[in-house]
Amino acid sequence: MLLAFIILYMLGVLLLGFIASTFVKNSKDYLLAGKSLPLYMATFVTFATWFGSETVLGASSVFAREGLLGVIEDPFGASLCLILIGLFFARPLYRLNLLTIGDFYRLVYDRRTEVVASLMMVASYFGWVAAQFVAIGVILKVVLGIPQYVGIVVGFLVVLLYTFLGGMWAVSLTDFLQTIMIILGLSVALFEVSSGFSELLPTIKAQPPDFYRFLPEASLKDILLYISAWITIGLGSIPQQDVFQRVMSSRSERVAVLSTILGGFMYLTVALIPLMLALFARTKYPELLETDPQLMLPTMILEHASLLTKVLFFGALLSAIMSTASAAVLAPASVLSENLIRPHLKNLSDRGFLWLTRLCVLLIALVSLAFALSGESIYRLVGSSSALSLVSLFVPLVAGLYFKGANPASAIASMLTGFSLWAVFEYAFHNEFALLVGFTGSILTYVLVSLLWKYMR
Repeated sequence: MLLAFIILYMLGVLLLGFIASTFVKNSKDYLLAGKSLPLYMATFVTFATWFGSETVLGASSVFAREGLLGVIEDPFGASLCLILIGLFFARPLYRLNLLTIGDFYRLVYDRRTEVVASLMMVASYFGWVAAQFVAIGVILKVVLGIPQYVGIVVGFLVVLLYTFLGGMWAVSLTDFLQTIMIILGLSVALFEVSSGFSELLPTIKAQPPDFYRFLPEASLKDILLYISAWITIGLGSIPQQDVFQRVMSSRSERVAVLSTILGGFMYLTVALIPLMLALFARTKYPELLETDPQLMLPTMILEHASLLTKVLFFGALLSAIMSTASAAVLAPASVLSENLIRPHLKNLSDRGFLWLTRLCVLLIALVSLAFALSGESIYRLVGSSSALSLVSLFVPLVAGLYFKGANPASAIASMLTGFSLWAVFEYAFHNEFALLVGFTGSILTYVLVSLLWKYMR
């Protein structure tokens, strides 16, 4: 039955992609769902932005081993990001009426800034998309017993087909239904594992005294690492195309603001469910902590849950992963086609641009597939992507929106300096403060070059 459900589920997702393709009449439909999403759908789609493999598989295993302090980055930092976007970024960005976040860097700065920002943005997505393909492969291997690389290719084909056909309409429709599946599947799993929620409070109280510690030790190192955890996604994902597409797909400015704030609170609430499941895995089946951490929750459900719960849980898990993967494929493809290729194709029709974007979806998915088949873990693939936008794109975005006198020299210097410092400290020195070094370098460079620019004028 579990095999039949997975096959039917994936066929259903493909059918939704085909239905979504009938809504696509032009490039705005494909990239922004015609700017027509109502509040309930926009909220669900925003919630699904990052609710993928890292949330269900990664954060839960870290929580079981390290406690609350281990999951500051996700879900707390991820929820903070959506709330900050709703409070400070959704309204001014929506009013600009742009197709991509890359357009912002051209509008506020110049074409050179657009190119540099777009290149960094596209590069930041490959590891993230690949991680979702790997997660699908891992799940299909555990459930069906097929080789992991076969599962990766199956996940790649399904995500590629419905994203290629329907674009943001496909992402929106599938995200909406997949969000319902996520909430239902995880809730039923927690209900069964906790014996009808009766064991929930005793299990929560049974953990060691410092397991729920939310603040770091009073040492400079711990405080700096704590700040890094909050800002990696909390600030770093603000200038990303997948979030921008959700803001711009809303039917009004008010919906754009409310949906991101509500999506942030919804994300935090639902993301606590896999953390609670991890508590039961840690308490009831401590031997699972010694296995591959990516498989802790799937193994617990497979070995100790009823068939109905297995169906709903793995349906929820596949929903979470595929919703993240589809959006993560479409986002860089949109930037690649609009900001890096289209300016070189004079007199390109809207229909031509639509098919150019679809070809970019194919290209992004293929490159990500190569990353996924490289043998890296989900954690390493996500880690290679999560910080890049913070150290390069965040400062020019904030400065361009809220500070007068924005200039291209400051923006480009800030992006290149922040990225270079982060890359050197991260990959050459393997320094745990690489993110803060790159982010600080980006801020200082923007300020110093701006002062020089003003003085020279």
